[in-house]
Amino acid sequence: MDIRNIAIIAHVDHGKTTLVDQLLKQSGTFKDHQQVAERAMDRNDLERERGITILAKCTSVVWKGTRLNIVDTPGHADFGGEVERILGMVDGAIVLVDAAEGVLPQTKFVVGKALQRGLKPIVVVNKIDRQDARADEVHNEIFDLFASLDATDEQLDFPTLFASGRQGWAVTSLDDERKDLSPMFDLVMSHVPMPVLDADAPFAMNASILDYDNFLGRVLTGRIHQGRARLNMPLKVFRLDGTIVETGRLTKLMSFRGLERVPVEEAQAGDIIAIAGLTDSTIPDTICSPEVMAPLPSIPVDPPTLAMTFRVNDGPLGGREGKKVTSRQIRDRLMRETEGNVAIKITESQESDAFEVAGRGELQLGVLIETMRREGFELTIGRPRVLTQLNPETGEREEPMEDVLVDVDEPYSGVVVEKISRRKGEMQDMRPSGGGKVRLTFRMPSRGLIGYHGEFLTDTRGTGIMNRLFAGYGPWKGKMEGRRNGSLISNNDGETTQYSLWYLQERGTLFMNPSERVYTGLIVGEHSRENDLDVNVIQEKKLTNIRAAGKDDAMLLVPPRRMSLEQAIAYIEDDELVEVTPSAIRIRKRYLDPHERKKNDRKSEMA
Repeated sequence: MDIRNIAIIAHVDHGKTTLVDQLLKQSGTFKDHQQVAERAMDRNDLERERGITILAKCTSVVWKGTRLNIVDTPGHADFGGEVERILGMVDGAIVLVDAAEGVLPQTKFVVGKALQRGLKPIVVVNKIDRQDARADEVHNEIFDLFASLDATDEQLDFPTLFASGRQGWAVTSLDDERKDLSPMFDLVMSHVPMPVLDADAPFAMNASILDYDNFLGRVLTGRIHQGRARLNMPLKVFRLDGTIVETGRLTKLMSFRGLERVPVEEAQAGDIIAIAGLTDSTIPDTICSPEVMAPLPSIPVDPPTLAMTFRVNDGPLGGREGKKVTSRQIRDRLMRETEGNVAIKITESQESDAFEVAGRGELQLGVLIETMRREGFELTIGRPRVLTQLNPETGEREEPMEDVLVDVDEPYSGVVVEKISRRKGEMQDMRPSGGGKVRLTFRMPSRGLIGYHGEFLTDTRGTGIMNRLFAGYGPWKGKMEGRRNGSLISNNDGETTQYSLWYLQERGTLFMNPSERVYTGLIVGEHSRENDLDVNVIQEKKLTNIRAAGKDDAMLLVPPRRMSLEQAIAYIEDDELVEVTPSAIRIRKRYLDPHERKKNDRKSEMA
């Protein structure tokens, strides 16, 4: 059977996974009346809750006798490690762009990676049914993007379709009848080349995706680079440096049929397959026949730019809410993560029972922490910090920089420019984008963005949209202002009372409700001033034998400010930690004892 391998790439939330749903339905992969969940490719809970693709996934459909292997890729630059590997498995790419939002930073990121690999993309202007769609302008933006990314003349001569993934149609011209996705299937068949690989050479493939199955164990997915894979054939596995990791037999060979992995006896060069039964091989190892003498080349992955310290939960409530609390369990889980996620690096920290975890951004590390929390782990997390480097020529310290693109209503543009300037951002461009909105482009240090997103949403009344993209390293920009307000810190162990919280709420913003467990050193609110303040949140009202009618009824509390995991991580300062357990997210001081805190503050001032 003929094969086509294609990836669907786009900025986050431009409709990749919804389009794959329709391709599966219209190719006849699902039976009539079969109930299929919306965004069927987003299988894990976090992907469904957040509405984003985190892990790349394969599916397969048959169209007019040809097998189309389709890879749904993440759209967020934090998961760029997934995108880079996946593009090595395919011979073509559908670039999806929102007809209203147009070209955004992550579009630039994924398209740049595809063009570097020599792929000739098909451009799909999606969500044409939106009222604010501007198809022709977006089409021109895409051409300009390809040109700015040094596309070849062949790549610049890209075919374009206009589509609505949700409604399930695509057309080559806006005047055509809007019926189904046949024009997209036909264009893939004619524009994407068949894999041209040596079918008679010894079998070899790169492992591009690693996942775990409750029944099969470790499952490695990749494209066959040469030869044929046959069940029970002997195998060996190479690392990139040429060392042999393991040898064995191909005991479980699977191919993709719709959303399922189906056992097969044999697969040919160019096909995307999954192999189970290997114990030590990982990404991007070469799995091959014994007669192959060297590993296949693999793409280098962009280095991590952000790091956090993962520690055991040594607070007074440690071990009460989670099942996995020891440093050994945390270490094993983190090491397992590095096997499947090549963009994450783990090192032992100088602190005891702590690990340095480096990745692409706050979202990627936030997803890892949230996943571990749901698995029953208890952790404390330190403030994120950027990873700097020394310029080999000048010897100067350099820090990661980001291109930030902001769409905001005109009245709020002033406050956004002011806040980003304070965080060492430099404006590159400012232009109206229609509908009373302004599009602002900045180049700023990555550390200036830590903790800014919540403030940005407050400043723009929730209407602003901010997108960011790693833009390389630049000169260190010097000291940057952090959070301006101090903390309200509990000075006792016990449970909060309505009485004490009512008296404290005029001192700042509270993070707690009555009857919540607290301990000494736990942060219970944000002080209205710059200094930290130790407070008693467990004090109860002294009872007397005199009744005062209606006195307690007046104690109305302002609802507390509740933070998500990402908000808490972005909020903390260097001397604070986020305590993460399966049932709670708390913020605490690094040193719980007030005397220890004072001693440490004095040391910091002297240093």
